[in-house]
Amino acid sequence: MGSATPAVRGGAGRRQDTRRRGAVVAALMLAMALAALDSTVVSTAVPQIVGDLGGFSVFSWLFSGYLLAVTVTLPVYGKLSDTFGRKPVLVVGAAVFLLGSLLCALAWNMGALIAFRIVQGLGGGALQGTVQTLAADLYPLAERPKIQSKLSTVWAVSAVAGPGLGGVLAAYADWRWIFLVNLPIGAAALWLIVRHLHEPEREETRHARVDWAGALAVFACGGVLLTALVQGGVAWPWLSAPSLALFGTGLALVAVVVRVEQRAAAPIIPGWVWRRRTIAAVNLALGALGLLMVAPSVFLPTYAQSVLGLAPVAAGFVLSVWTLSWPVSAALSQHVYRRIGFRDTALLGIGLATLILFAFPFLPYPGSWWQPTLLMLLLGGALGLFQLPLIVGVQSTVGWSERGTTTASVLFCRQTGQTLGASLFGAVANGVLAARLGGAGDLDSVTRALADGTAPEATRRAIAGAVHAVYLGAAGAAALAFVVLLVVAPRRFPVLQD
Repeated sequence: MGSATPAVRGGAGRRQDTRRRGAVVAALMLAMALAALDSTVVSTAVPQIVGDLGGFSVFSWLFSGYLLAVTVTLPVYGKLSDTFGRKPVLVVGAAVFLLGSLLCALAWNMGALIAFRIVQGLGGGALQGTVQTLAADLYPLAERPKIQSKLSTVWAVSAVAGPGLGGVLAAYADWRWIFLVNLPIGAAALWLIVRHLHEPEREETRHARVDWAGALAVFACGGVLLTALVQGGVAWPWLSAPSLALFGTGLALVAVVVRVEQRAAAPIIPGWVWRRRTIAAVNLALGALGLLMVAPSVFLPTYAQSVLGLAPVAAGFVLSVWTLSWPVSAALSQHVYRRIGFRDTALLGIGLATLILFAFPFLPYPGSWWQPTLLMLLLGGALGLFQLPLIVGVQSTVGWSERGTTTASVLFCRQTGQTLGASLFGAVANGVLAARLGGAGDLDSVTRALADGTAPEATRRAIAGAVHAVYLGAAGAAALAFVVLLVVAPRRFPVLQD
């Protein structure tokens, strides 16, 4: 009887640990939903916001400012989480995000709202990076695909639901509720983290030094270069003085970052992130993923409405089907990479994605709605087979003290790829339109003319050609990711024991 007592206590302790981990996972899913929603929820409420606050000429910074803040803070939060632990970084990031949400709801003009969106983004960077890192901390390698597929599902559903939720709140309540609804959700996530997440105290944390100079240099460099990419060709021409000045300043700051990080004892972006073949290959491959994702997520709705003649809701459905197949494929990918390895599974996924993207320009004109829908369903399945094995694999090659930095570098490259893709493919689409329409118009003005019924059939064909060119570029990005993995990544990732 006496020998049974420890077993009973052990069982009770395991059940308590399981409940605690479940509570933390719930908090991570709530935090991930907030980060995903706030990337898209504002889009459909812009008319109401502009009508209330004014500032139509600068409203695009509601999106750009948030994106920039999230992207440039990812490396900083990754290093801080490796230094001080995930919990303090996540708690501070969630608090900053909620403060930014409250301030956004109280904004009195467009300038204030943009500034508070940037505050939101400063917290959002901690949510994105630390959630992904904690997911790897909580589960051994064999169980990581389950939690990662859950987070992928939450992200996909939230990102797709964001525009609809924003439109409903703006139409039937007030646009300020878009930000106020974050408060109870975020507060619940914060309470669960504070109460249930317990990390072991580490001796090195007490004597840790923070590379604040490196953090400032990274923030400034990333902010300048991403601003140049986001605003180039939109707010000013690519070869104009503002664009050249920003790129020149950004390149000078790159040299400053390299110099500062070489001299730092604990750099924000350590050199091993790029010296290790596995991490470097995954960074480059997921940067290409961010690039190619722009084609469907930005240009497919325009194609569906302008070329196929679908209503906005139906066009959204054509896009959203990849959020159904992506998480399912990601969850099933473990059965593939356990047989053939992380790299070869990712090669299979990105190889299929290349073929699917390349097939899009060969769709008949004008075609039927089910044709691009089928391609998107297949594309989601291929990308789920590509992304999740790389994330799980690269996180499994490092220990706890390097996992935050590694995860942040991967997410930073993916976000940067999306920013570059939006600028590059926007220029490609507008260039094709200008060539086909005699040098007049861009994609935005042409699609507005179609919506008003004032554009001829040739315009629809020009839009189809522009989107086809973008998809060819996306296929090229996918092919680049394939080559990078084939040449740079080792066939077997050097996985550490749990």
